[in-house]
Amino acid sequence: MTPATAGGPYKVPRQHDNWRSITLSVVMHAVLLMFLWIGVSWQNNEPVEVQAEIWDMKVEQAAPTPTPEPAPQPEPEPEAVKPPPAPVVEAPPVPREDPEIALQRIKKKKQEEEKAEKLEQARLKKEADDKLAKLEAKKKAEQQAKEEKAEQEAKEKALAEKDKKKAATEKLAKEKAEKAAKEKAFAAEMSRITGAAAKGSTGTAAQSTGGRVDGGYRAAVIAKIRGNMSGNWDNSLSATYSITQLPSGEIIGVRKVKGSGTDAYDRAIESAINASSPLPKKKDGTVERDITADFNMKDMH
Repeated sequence: MTPATAGGPYKVPRQHDNWRSITLSVVMHAVLLMFLWIGVSWQNNEPVEVQAEIWDMKVEQAAPTPTPEPAPQPEPEPEAVKPPPAPVVEAPPVPREDPEIALQRIKKKKQEEEKAEKLEQARLKKEADDKLAKLEAKKKAEQQAKEEKAEQEAKEKALAEKDKKKAATEKLAKEKAEKAAKEKAFAAEMSRITGAAAKGSTGTAAQSTGGRVDGGYRAAVIAKIRGNMSGNWDNSLSATYSITQLPSGEIIGVRKVKGSGTDAYDRAIESAINASSPLPKKKDGTVERDITADFNMKDMH
């Protein structure tokens, strides 16, 4: 290449190698034909227009005064040709559905939904009915169990009452039997004593049953009973009791004639009387079958 002189116009340098230009032209035409063949094979895409400029390197201009040639410059590389864009594949058109068929499909779908809703409602109703039936059966079973329990308790209570009455009757019968036995033993003892007294002297028969009241004997009886009493009591308290005893001094009956007004004091006296059996005897060895004694706290200290 020959550069332009200072201040002069640019001139195309003279080309000394024509084979190079011819080869470049052939390559460019081959590339162009290949792109055209690819574009034709893709029928769905619009043909891509490819433009190529061909320079005729033979054009020459009048050169100015020759100047020394500069060092050769590297030849410019050919411009890269961009590949064609990828073909755009269009989706096939969706066929339009017949309005009558679409209406039938919507109607069928609605009927299926209504049927499913009815089935669901029936299922929920059945579940609710089953729960209600189970609840009623449970309540009925609980009520029946409650009634059976109440009936059983009533039976047990009646049986307990019956057993209690039976025990009370048996106790009363036993007490009566014991009292009768004691009365019989007392009568036998009295018969023995009176019989022995009749053999010895008829004047002592009255004494065998007690005779007149002996003040020392009564004091001895009260003293023994007082010794079996417990607790501290008011001196104003006073009670009267009747005591029935066998000739041996064994107490067979205690009866309150006059209470003190204090139940605790009366119970203490009764307990002390029962704890004092057998009671002391008179000097002649006899006892009073029935003895009434006053228990005054002021006289018992």
